[in-house]
Amino acid sequence: MSLSESLPLLLAALVIEAAIGYPAGLFAWIGHPVTWIGALIGWLDRNLNRETASFAMRRLAGVAALSILLGVTLAASLALVGLCRLAGAFAALPLALLASTLLAQRSLHDHVADVAAGLEQGGLAGGRKAVAMIVGRDPESLDEAGVARAAIESLAENFSDGVVAPAFWLGAGGLPGGALYKAINTADSMIGHKSPRHLAFGWAAARLDDLVNLPASRLTALLLTVAAVLDRQADAGAAWRAVRRDAGHHRSPNAGWPEAAMAGALGLRLAGPRVYGAVRVDDGWMGDGRAEATAADIRRALRLYRQACLLLWGLAGIGTIFALTMP
Repeated sequence: MSLSESLPLLLAALVIEAAIGYPAGLFAWIGHPVTWIGALIGWLDRNLNRETASFAMRRLAGVAALSILLGVTLAASLALVGLCRLAGAFAALPLALLASTLLAQRSLHDHVADVAAGLEQGGLAGGRKAVAMIVGRDPESLDEAGVARAAIESLAENFSDGVVAPAFWLGAGGLPGGALYKAINTADSMIGHKSPRHLAFGWAAARLDDLVNLPASRLTALLLTVAAVLDRQADAGAAWRAVRRDAGHHRSPNAGWPEAAMAGALGLRLAGPRVYGAVRVDDGWMGDGRAEATAADIRRALRLYRQACLLLWGLAGIGTIFALTMP
């Protein structure tokens, strides 16, 4: 797809997804593209990841599995584009509806808002129950400040992974570009971790996910910093200083950028040592503010997130105008 097609598609998809999300009834009926991708990844993991094989052979099997996943995803997305184009002048709507399923603006906002509501209405127990839906760490190890920080960290990181990155690749490559990104990101979340089973098999997925998220993580930090300029309760200067000082100290090459920007803008400290399962992860702190985050800070983070989403819409709109008017 050319930019004159992909950028208007991105803008329409952002608006549609923010307005209606992905209806629960539709999910119950046919699932979601991520669940379909996940089913294929699970099948490949069960059939290609042999525990009796050598480390090198399991790494090679992971490369093969990722290649199969991307080949199937590309073929399916190109077929869908072709089917939509059969509608002629009406092709834009089904394409935009399909593209909107690759974004998570609304669902991310709602899940993080549920954590704030859980803390406000149910105290620590309510917050732990809600945050367990969006983070992988042990919720029982978190106090109220830890629950609030976990929600804000998840908002920042998933703004990059679940909104800006698929938007970036939708804009660059249309529906196939966005679908390929989603396949890579889902593979990383399922097999890209350093467990004994997936250390070798998930190596390719993890490395490719790091690569395709590089531009979006930096763009997300910029969007949050600019959004802080528009928010009287946020500090854009502190956001920029935190990004420059702290982003490179995160164990992830990408997650530190949005987390540092969010931490600096809100005057918080995020990341740091955390517990996943029974394993303690010593990570660098993002930001130099207070660690005692609250439900009110989650609400502040959500307001900053909404403003950053609007800025992303603005970028898509400006890109669309240029793409449609350039000779």
